[in-house]
Amino acid sequence: MSRITAAITAIGGYVPEYILTNQILETLVDTNDEWITSRTGIKERRILKEDGKGTSYLAIKAAQDLIEKKGLNPKEIELVIVATATPDMKAAATAAYTATQIGATNAFSFDLEAACSSFLYGMSVAARYIESGKYKKVLLIGADKNSSMINYKDRATCIIFGDGAGAALFEPNTEGLGLQDELLRSDGNGREFLQATYGGSSYPSTPEAVAEGKHFIFQEGKMVFKNAVFNMADVTEKILVRNHLLKDDIAWLVPHQANKRIIDATSSRIELDDSKVMTNIHKYGNTTSATLPLLLFDYEKQLKKGDKLIFVAFGGGFTWGSVYLTWAYNS
Repeated sequence: MSRITAAITAIGGYVPEYILTNQILETLVDTNDEWITSRTGIKERRILKEDGKGTSYLAIKAAQDLIEKKGLNPKEIELVIVATATPDMKAAATAAYTATQIGATNAFSFDLEAACSSFLYGMSVAARYIESGKYKKVLLIGADKNSSMINYKDRATCIIFGDGAGAALFEPNTEGLGLQDELLRSDGNGREFLQATYGGSSYPSTPEAVAEGKHFIFQEGKMVFKNAVFNMADVTEKILVRNHLLKDDIAWLVPHQANKRIIDATSSRIELDDSKVMTNIHKYGNTTSATLPLLLFDYEKQLKKGDKLIFVAFGGGFTWGSVYLTWAYNS
């Protein structure tokens, strides 16, 4: 019997209509287009503005896009994972609501949170369920409404983050396609440098904390940048060496979209040409858990069966890692 691997067989995506440009940010905080572009590569980001709509709204839209394109009966989906750092609510799983709303009534579901590495870690989890032979259709969604935790008076964070969602369907493959290898890491010493302190169990929200903006996300930019540059490049190089891959073997690098300079440093480490590096940071900013699937969504028509893809991400916690996957279909 052929070995079962977990292959991506469909992609969906969604970004909100409202576009927050650098020019608009100039009216909100002390910054300008040249400063933002030169330091991050970001020109605009999408923001979900409607009251009462959270991460689940984005996740549902991305999943529905995938279901429609694939012609998939949602009742055939057996597991829904929502990778997110911004769940709708505490206690109530965003994935459970998402699964019900898309008609995946036969699926079980759960949230997975590892900051910007959430979707990357989710790929590993989805693959294990498929490889076990127990499940045949696992829907992994990366979705974040980052604007819900951003202080638009803090130029260190408000210029970076946007909202969006992407979805990927994992199914069994016996041709040797799909997820080949992974290298996942974490270091809890880094959590003080990128987090939203108040609102969790250690520091529950209080009227005073909210009034002082302590529930908004905080980032120590230099420390995060330094660790992201080193660790993303490091795991990317290691997974290539471990799988005896040369740069000419790689069809695409699929890097987390946090900062264009981090992306460039990662591709430079493995001497990969820019034409093989997926980027959309200029139009979406950092959508956290949604960056990797949104890259696949934007580049899907350029992907060919057998293409070797290297995914890499870095996020708060710290969390980071790389996944080697072979693409399973022609668009």
